[in-house]
Amino acid sequence: MADIRGAEKPELYELPPIRERFSFLYLERCVINRQDSAITVADARGTVHIPIAALGTVMLGPGSNISHRAVELLGDAGASIIWVGERGVRYYAHGRPLTHSSRLLIAQASLVSNTRTRLEVARAMYQMRFPNEDVSKLTMQQLRGREGARIRAVYRKVSKETGVPWNGREYNPNDFSDSDTINMALSAAHSCLYGVAHSVIVALGCSPGLGFIHTGHERSFVYDIADLYKAEITIPVAFQIAAETNADGIGSATRRAVRDVISDGKILERAAKDIRTLLSDTVSEGGIVSDIVYLWDEKSGYVRNAFSYGKELDYAENGATEEYELISGYGRIFEDES
Repeated sequence: MADIRGAEKPELYELPPIRERFSFLYLERCVINRQDSAITVADARGTVHIPIAALGTVMLGPGSNISHRAVELLGDAGASIIWVGERGVRYYAHGRPLTHSSRLLIAQASLVSNTRTRLEVARAMYQMRFPNEDVSKLTMQQLRGREGARIRAVYRKVSKETGVPWNGREYNPNDFSDSDTINMALSAAHSCLYGVAHSVIVALGCSPGLGFIHTGHERSFVYDIADLYKAEITIPVAFQIAAETNADGIGSATRRAVRDVISDGKILERAAKDIRTLLSDTVSEGGIVSDIVYLWDEKSGYVRNAFSYGKELDYAENGATEEYELISGYGRIFEDES
């Protein structure tokens, strides 16, 4: 029988950038396979084909079974895969990033490891929420107080507009149904926003765990970024859905509403831009090539990999041995080809 090959793996430059992708796809209680350049999703109602290259995040809920070939396709397409709990509330694991470059990750680690620069980034995050105020001299305690007052005001405003009573944020992370309708809607909406923020963070090669405001959790940076948009996106959506939907269908209705609000992709583009701005990405596009591994150097920053260094030392101490000729020959080939 002839060897039937599937679609070839796309090159990185052929994939849509994160800002042009759809936000997320939530799947549960289904079987996910691959056919050519699409994944197939099958359940009792039938099978659908989903082109995957334009997806930012695939959220896999309970009862979802995915094949190795489907995961391979998602990884090659640069789509984030996030395994979540019931109704998307709990997070378990995620897949690979879209980029091969670590420059933003290095910037993130450097900034978060220094108290002064970490405070500067945290202030910049709060400044995005208070565009008409100067927060450059405020302490973290003062910033938290201002943010708490702002969010309480947002809750009061949308509660009054929608007629949904608001008595505070109370929820059980281990039991989605163990809260009132509005808190269930908020949990579902925030979970979707976390998934979107997570997909942008890992697509840019950053660490979800290195947060500037949040700390000590594997998704600290996810919560940092998602908090920039809650007052604008998920809180209004959750209150609107809570005003229109009963508790039984609140999870799916809220996810669909969040998807519709961010379906134009602007939040993905905005999040990517905000992350780059916050991390002060000053590495030019003509700098380090993203798909090549370099060696770190304390003086010049980086030097080439796959090159035989120390030729002079080797010649001086040992002479040109056969083993050395093979290694240095590879070094010369690398030089010639570059």
